[in-house]
Amino acid sequence: MTDSLSSLSMYELIRKKRNGGEHTEAELASLVAGITHGIIPTEQVSAWLMAVYFRGMTEKETALFTRLMAASGHTLDLTAIPGIKVDKHSSGGVGDKTTIALAPLVAACGLPVAKLSGRALGHTGGTLDKLESIPGLRVELSQAEFIAQVQGIGLAVASAGVDLAPADKILYALRDRTATVDSLPLIAASIMSKKLAAGADAFVLDVKVGRGAFLKQTEQALQLARTMTAIAARAGHPAVALVTDMNQPLGRAVGNAVEIAEVVDFLRGDGPADLQELVFALGREMLKLGRAAADDQAAQAQLERAWRSGAALERFQTWIQAQGGDPRVADSPWQVLSRAQHEVTVLAPASGYLAGVDGELLGLVLAHLGAGRMEPHARIDPAVGLWMEARIGDPVQAGQTVLARLWGNDRQRLEAAVTRLQPAWIVADVPPAHPPLVLARVPAPAS
Repeated sequence: MTDSLSSLSMYELIRKKRNGGEHTEAELASLVAGITHGIIPTEQVSAWLMAVYFRGMTEKETALFTRLMAASGHTLDLTAIPGIKVDKHSSGGVGDKTTIALAPLVAACGLPVAKLSGRALGHTGGTLDKLESIPGLRVELSQAEFIAQVQGIGLAVASAGVDLAPADKILYALRDRTATVDSLPLIAASIMSKKLAAGADAFVLDVKVGRGAFLKQTEQALQLARTMTAIAARAGHPAVALVTDMNQPLGRAVGNAVEIAEVVDFLRGDGPADLQELVFALGREMLKLGRAAADDQAAQAQLERAWRSGAALERFQTWIQAQGGDPRVADSPWQVLSRAQHEVTVLAPASGYLAGVDGELLGLVLAHLGAGRMEPHARIDPAVGLWMEARIGDPVQAGQTVLARLWGNDRQRLEAAVTRLQPAWIVADVPPAHPPLVLARVPAPAS
């Protein structure tokens, strides 16, 4: 296809979508090939993205587009690993260390976990950055290493290769520059193209909604959950999504090293109640999709046995050691993990009841301190973190109640961060209602 023919075809595709038309599979294949190989001018791809933003895509169109993006580069073949491989994905939230707690628990129940994860993005933390706070741990595994590790210990969590769904990487960067990030079909296609390319047989999706999530409205989250499970079903993969509340950080720890320490607490049979609830809810879905349990009751029993017996903690330690990390983190996390030099406290700005936490602001402040990335290649400081002392519903006293403890290596920046964080704490005169953590369960549509 010559450049002139490419431009002419792209002009027609833009006009068709601008007018509300539905693309054919051949049109979408030409589009994805042109994007991947750099044939289509950036301004035309940007125009098409804006047309999709306003006109949307049909369910069939979104599923086709996703599958074509998944096939645009390297795909991971996991057939050498016995059993049903179930991937878990989170749409991103503050304090979300679920994968690190869930993966060894599910693996200890006999279900193989072969997971590709990501890094910090905007105000949300990244699983890989959290794991890398463990000294020596490697997340860059070759395909052979990745598969061999899952075959050997039933578990690996690693970085996706640069060739995984390359069309999505190009589109993602353009969406960020053209104000089209929050298009639900484009979000769903971006997430699921990487999931399909990663080779799993089934998917459990955690779609977060609330102040600390990318999606703020429940209906948006439900629509995204329905779209992603429909994409999976059309591609022949069982899937289920849970829509979960992110109106305050998950657990009490937010950061990198501090979240690893909280995961260890959980795997020892302790840890915050909301983290326990979510890990078990997602674990039940994974065991059922992986045919390791027939129903919720059987799945819960398996998970609790692995958790209370110490098998999950043992699997965590084996996993960390297999990827080069210091296995002592499972015994004495703070003898291994980086500790910050300074601590400051955040005090309640008013008296009453803690009614909400602006997790997005909290995450952005921590990212600026070094816990996340404001630029793609910025360095992470694993010691930067926050510990939530108060939770939504707790009574607080102005200037006296400690809402959170903040850790870092630059005292001046820490003290400035306390001021920036003041608007993040919402205090009310009456106790707030407590919404459930799991707001909805969205299975794939029946075929």
